Amino acid sequence: MNTVRTLAPPTVTVLGSGPAGLSSAAHLQHRGARVTVLEKGGAVAQAWASRYRGLRFNTSRTTSALLGHPFPRSFGRFPTRDQYVRYLRDFCREQEIEVRTGCTATRIDPAEEGWSVTTSAGPVLSEHVVVATGPFNAPVWPEWAVGSPFRGQIVHAAHYQDPAPFVGRHVLVVGAGSTGMEIAHEAAVAGAAEVTLSVRTPPTLLLREFRGMAGDVGAPLMLHLPAAIADAALRSLSAAMVGDLAPYGLPVPTEGAMTSLRRRGAGIAVVDPEVIEAIREERIRVRPAVVELGEHSARLSDGSDIEADSIVVATGYSSGLAPLIGHLGVLDIRGLPRDGRGHELLPGLRCLGYVARPGLTGYDSRLARRMARELCSPAGARPRRRRLEPAPT
Repeated sequence: MNTVRTLAPPTVTVLGSGPAGLSSAAHLQHRGARVTVLEKGGAVAQAWASRYRGLRFNTSRTTSALLGHPFPRSFGRFPTRDQYVRYLRDFCREQEIEVRTGCTATRIDPAEEGWSVTTSAGPVLSEHVVVATGPFNAPVWPEWAVGSPFRGQIVHAAHYQDPAPFVGRHVLVVGAGSTGMEIAHEAAVAGAAEVTLSVRTPPTLLLREFRGMAGDVGAPLMLHLPAAIADAALRSLSAAMVGDLAPYGLPVPTEGAMTSLRRRGAGIAVVDPEVIEAIREERIRVRPAVVELGEHSARLSDGSDIEADSIVVATGYSSGLAPLIGHLGVLDIRGLPRDGRGHELLPGLRCLGYVARPGLTGYDSRLARRMARELCSPAGARPRRRRLEPAPT
């Protein structure tokens, strides 16, 4: 009599309980894997819950939802922070995903039968690890903000919640991405004495909604066009949506939006018409880049000084992956995974969600479905061991 040998379900540790992590866990469980999600925060989707209260999606609910789980129509076209956090937590409960909260992963190393994740609660062993902590994991501070003599309030956008502390104050917001512009507008509306937006690299400005349509309606097409063609199309779209803001300190960027997005993962700022109106009315004054801080002021790149009581640093984030997997030789020069779409970087080790594109939250779910199918196939059910090689210099 022949004996059929079957493989036990693969064990997988997923780091992060945002859309990439929860999607990965759900699709892996659907294919029979035994999955544990580790979350450093005190609750599921803690990174999203900690963002500023006024945050809304830049992309519409139809392109941002997880596969098979559309947003409720009551969320409106662009879900808010609180709606999205509730959505992710409901998804986690419905899919019966095990999440260990308050468990910080600090390092991943190869083990005898897979991988060992060093955590604040002790080592976690599994055959596979999926890193899904997101590309916006660690706030980036400019050099001039570190150890500066500034005596006022200085906060990174990652820790900003609402504009209440800025009423009656001179506020300087540094960074002209979507977040920086929205925070500047919130401060102006809340009653700040003066709001200045410091811009080093002007972005391509687009509206969240234009002529009754979501502004991201053509995003999938742009992603598949050659960069030069997409740059020209987005430049024309920005001109139609926003017009000329050069007289107000925001000239047309020298680098095209798609070229910039592919090169550095940024280059487009999506805002509401009210933000553009506030710039035209100079309730938000646009000035050049900050180069250093004084006790109560900031020196700009044109040599001028501006008074500031409060500074919000909206200069972006890094992946924060270097301490976790930098020693494995799988990160590029920007500190991002060499592949962020869930393919194997090393046998049994994958990173998912590290992609620069609009609608990333929904795209993560599609990546997770493909990854789960690959990982749980017979060929992917057991990691093959191989010598780890250092990253090229």
